[in-house]
Amino acid sequence: MRPTGKLHLGHLVGALRNWVELQDAFDCFYFVADWHALTSEYAATTEITASALDNAADWIAAGVDPEKSTLFIQSMVPEHAELHLLLSMIAPTPWLERVPTYKEQQEQVTDRDLATYGFLGYPLLQTADVVIYNAHAVPVGDDQVPHLELSREIVRRFNGLYGQVFVEPQPMLTRFARLPGVDNRKMSKSYRNAINLSDTPDEVKKKVMSMYTDPKRVRADTPGTVEGNPVFVYHDAFNPDTAEVDDLKARYRLGTVGDVEVKRKLITALNATLEPLRARRAELAGTPGRVREILDAGSRKARLIAIETMAQVRDAMHLKY
Repeated sequence: MRPTGKLHLGHLVGALRNWVELQDAFDCFYFVADWHALTSEYAATTEITASALDNAADWIAAGVDPEKSTLFIQSMVPEHAELHLLLSMIAPTPWLERVPTYKEQQEQVTDRDLATYGFLGYPLLQTADVVIYNAHAVPVGDDQVPHLELSREIVRRFNGLYGQVFVEPQPMLTRFARLPGVDNRKMSKSYRNAINLSDTPDEVKKKVMSMYTDPKRVRADTPGTVEGNPVFVYHDAFNPDTAEVDDLKARYRLGTVGDVEVKRKLITALNATLEPLRARRAELAGTPGRVREILDAGSRKARLIAIETMAQVRDAMHLKY
């Protein structure tokens, strides 16, 4: 994950829950992608380190176990950058330009200049991140599949030029409901419309009570729309009492329950979800420097593997002196 701000509920359902499940079946490497953050935040770097530590604390609070998985900082394994450089020598520029998110982000992000080599080469750095550990599988959403397909093409090209060095990584598609922001726009740091994993119970309450619902519903006895209603999207994602959710939906459609009651029950469900994370974060905070120690140890472990891989890469490319 890129350390560009606080993690929110979208990260929990979109990645962290899956990461926790995967660590019991695979040898997992999860890293803070601080170099990737620079592709868009190069002019505002002061918060990256603090965000990195804060994000890692959220990972651990969500159940990612440093005893089972390797947690590390990208920039603490400089071999990522070396491999990125070497792969850039064989990567055709049109391959990078055709990645869908390259043009989409340039069109959508208007408050900064993304016409940089770093942003163009973002998927190539991702390739280095993956193949330096000879990862067999990468958990990705549908929007990241083109990036991984580029990685696979780069691996085939490298292996074709220099011999079989890298494993061709396979996508491990993760399916999840995309959460809207509390204002029903895309959840975004710039919109300030997310419920953060570190929010207090009062902050959760305030955000939920301000949530967008059905704009056509002017009174509690007016039949309302459930489909696409952010409050019910969140209920489906976080309220384990499906009978309660079904009852609320039925009464909402009939106009026999108000938005306030629906939101109060959602507040209860969200705080029940976040309370174990708050407890684990408090436990981590009780040992100053613990998160940094975990990341330091994970980075040393990751680097040993990366160093070994780069020795094989240099040998294959006849760059060994």
